[in-house]
Amino acid sequence: MEEDDLADGWFPESVAADYDSPGGANAPEVVVPMADVLESLADGGPVLEFAVGTGRVAAPLAARGVAVSGIELSRAMAARIAGKPGGDKVRVTIGDMTTTRVAGQFSLVYLVFNTIGNVTTQDGQVDVFCNAAAHLRRDGLFLIEVGVPDLRHLPPGQDTVPFTVAPGREGGGHLGFDQYDTVTQQFTSNHVTVSADGKGRFRRIPFRYAWPAEMDLMARIAGLSLRYRWAGWDRSAFTAESTAHVSVWQKR
Repeated sequence: MEEDDLADGWFPESVAADYDSPGGANAPEVVVPMADVLESLADGGPVLEFAVGTGRVAAPLAARGVAVSGIELSRAMAARIAGKPGGDKVRVTIGDMTTTRVAGQFSLVYLVFNTIGNVTTQDGQVDVFCNAAAHLRRDGLFLIEVGVPDLRHLPPGQDTVPFTVAPGREGGGHLGFDQYDTVTQQFTSNHVTVSADGKGRFRRIPFRYAWPAEMDLMARIAGLSLRYRWAGWDRSAFTAESTAHVSVWQKR
């Protein structure tokens, strides 16, 4: 990895270059419902996105007239925000979401797409909650979107769960699997990508998983209390069968 890549953590230029590929997390049918919920929760106030990335959510929000700020560790990712519709209105600060402060108080702070898991210690995740609370105005909201740990698919003696096997349209494809350590709550997300010409690439990203109840305790430490918990951006009920949750805590 080049020196600049190291400064950008797990999202260097080599990752940022392909991050906005059409479809998947960038598809309008994914982004629009997210923006609808976030705009509603902001209730006309300014918002702050932790790990704003390439602005796939922040830019559409800003295009709607919402005042959006963002914190992002990777310069390579953040460099792509201004080129999107609404992106030139997003105020971006380069830094770590566990500690970096920006000016102002916000009605909503949000962290989406499993990114809380990129903070791989419990102390660090608590710091994220505390930093969010420090940016919120009275009665402000902190939202996290994250998957539920997929441990129900682990039979005794197995530590790996595949989550995608996607053949490419013109050859090649993508294989993804998560490998869990149920003692430390650490896991790695592993991606094998093969291009149509047969060239392969392996990428491994570390995460820390936490159950919703553990996040509620983190929120309590930060002076927040649970306001909503949904199974997704459609605000459907969270149940024992839900594979993800969108949780919203309110500053007390």
